[in-house]
Amino acid sequence: MIEQSSPLRYAVAVVGSVVAGALVAVQTRVNGELGAALDQGSLAALISFTSGLIIVAIFALSTRSGRQGIRNVARAVTSKELPWWAMLGGAFGALLVLTQGLSAWVLGVALFSVAVVTGQALGAVLIDTRGWLRSPKIRLSTARITGSVAVLAGVLVALDLPSGGVRQNSLLFLLPMLAGLGVGYQQAVNGWVRSVAGSPASATLINFGVGTAVLLLATLVSLPFAGLPTSLPTTWWFWTGGAVGAIFIAIQITTVSVVGVLGLGVSLVTGQLVGSILLDVFAPVGNSTVTQETVFGALITLTGALMVTLGRRSP
Repeated sequence: MIEQSSPLRYAVAVVGSVVAGALVAVQTRVNGELGAALDQGSLAALISFTSGLIIVAIFALSTRSGRQGIRNVARAVTSKELPWWAMLGGAFGALLVLTQGLSAWVLGVALFSVAVVTGQALGAVLIDTRGWLRSPKIRLSTARITGSVAVLAGVLVALDLPSGGVRQNSLLFLLPMLAGLGVGYQQAVNGWVRSVAGSPASATLINFGVGTAVLLLATLVSLPFAGLPTSLPTTWWFWTGGAVGAIFIAIQITTVSVVGVLGLGVSLVTGQLVGSILLDVFAPVGNSTVTQETVFGALITLTGALMVTLGRRSP
């Protein structure tokens, strides 16, 4: 439900939501650097998710509504009012953070973000048109079809395929794209859990808890092959990915009641892609350099993603 608010409050909420999207790009950069420094992407993701879990747990469990929300969800799962698989949204959040540690350092933040947004946009169209996961069924309008085509065109440009050259490491592009597809599932089931809990903080805690468990398992499986790092990075901001994640989630929880789900989606995508381009231009990650094709591809993808999101107005 969108709250009635003044134009100034709405504008502040929109700016805050765009900043939250940019912080997603910042987290990608941080976790990518940590993964490269540790030479262990799953361990980097586990560290990021665990630190975010601690922050969210302190907040959620320190409030009466947060503790009650956990009890509400447990009761709903026990009575089968809420299916167990609806609790697995955090697994796809974990997959997204895992791909940050595995591929962001190689792809660069902008190209990584293009992949994620592409997966998100195509996943949203699929879920909405099929009416899956208790989402309202929305017809495939001309705007959404055009937006989907534009998203795919942006990918082709970003990967420099029109000129006949396949960008090196293009296969790594598929990892964040698949993670982006999972984000649609995560958002749908997390909204369901949030409505049952009656507390956004409780739903967020469950999301982080599930994600941390998945990443712990992935790290334990990878240890015999990857081993433990011989040394830990001393650059302090390499360890801030979880805190950044907790901040942008808190912003989203605060602003969604003012700008609505549609406005939040548009703002997040805008902040994520614009922020990723700025990061790659002024502070490129690893040996990656932002190219003209990446910038144009990101802007085309942004246009398509906005059309897909705004097309949700269609009945």
